[in-house]
Amino acid sequence: MDQVSNMSNIKRIASKNTIYVVLIFLVVLITIASPNFLTIHNIINLVTTESIKGLLALGVAFCILSKGIDLSPGSIVALSAVVSASLIQDPTYTAQLFKGFDLPPGIDVVIAVLAGVLAGTFFGVVNGSLIALTKIPPFIATLGSMVVVRGLAMLYTNAYPIPMLKPTFKAIGQGSIGIVPNLLIILVLFVIVGWFLLNQTRFGKNVYAIGGNIVAAEVAGINVKKNIIWIYTWSAFCASVAGVLLASRTGSGIATLGLTYELDAIAAATIGGVSHNGGVGRIGGVVAGILILGVVNNGLLLLGVSPYIQQLVKGVIIVSAVVFDMRKNAKAA
Repeated sequence: MDQVSNMSNIKRIASKNTIYVVLIFLVVLITIASPNFLTIHNIINLVTTESIKGLLALGVAFCILSKGIDLSPGSIVALSAVVSASLIQDPTYTAQLFKGFDLPPGIDVVIAVLAGVLAGTFFGVVNGSLIALTKIPPFIATLGSMVVVRGLAMLYTNAYPIPMLKPTFKAIGQGSIGIVPNLLIILVLFVIVGWFLLNQTRFGKNVYAIGGNIVAAEVAGINVKKNIIWIYTWSAFCASVAGVLLASRTGSGIATLGLTYELDAIAAATIGGVSHNGGVGRIGGVVAGILILGVVNNGLLLLGVSPYIQQLVKGVIIVSAVVFDMRKNAKAA
């Protein structure tokens, strides 16, 4: 009897933590296939690469939890990157976008970071307001923003790269504390903030309630419009920070940065168990989703698999995650 009970408990725990089991299985599988996978250098490279997309996934997860979607984070990454880069070019560079713009060290970095973050976050407010006040479906509203914001980034730079950024700015994205990259530290901070917002604040409870049943949430007295604006503002804020960090890491601002990043962010959240039916999902699952995509990308790269096949594998994983989510919800209904 005890053995039956123990087996039942193990199955229940495994079912509840399927995403982590899949992650461990992938790590073991790729480690066996490629001895170079589980090296410190490669792991640092993996987490650094995925940190930027991870920030986007943490923002998009809130939108999906509220039964919405955000297609604009990739474009917001580009806009934030070019705005920040344009304000932090080395003054000795002859093709400087804003000639003579040379603030004291430290202040120039703060101004560049704030300008980039504010420029991107503004479009989160616009997205949230459009969805909350005009009832435009989130897919349409953020699809429009995706095109408009990318166009603004192109217009701002005339489609030219903005190179020669000051070393003090590049140190943010390229630096590390010991062997731990700054990008990973920032991602961990956002994971903690995201977890806190969802689990320890009224805003987080409202996000789940809106995603679960928006009519019931309104009847319960939740200010749905205000919360939707905050949800999309948070998503854009995460994307804006990612954009500034990407400009810092690459040492230039380019209007094509972040292209298709929104798809990876949505994929990471979906794989991590954030349900597109709304109201179901955890930050821990999103982190696992980010890592699974990172492990798959990195593993296939180490194994020399064609980039086209990598896209195919990623597509299969995403569709499988959605099918799994639908079957799980059908059983729960």
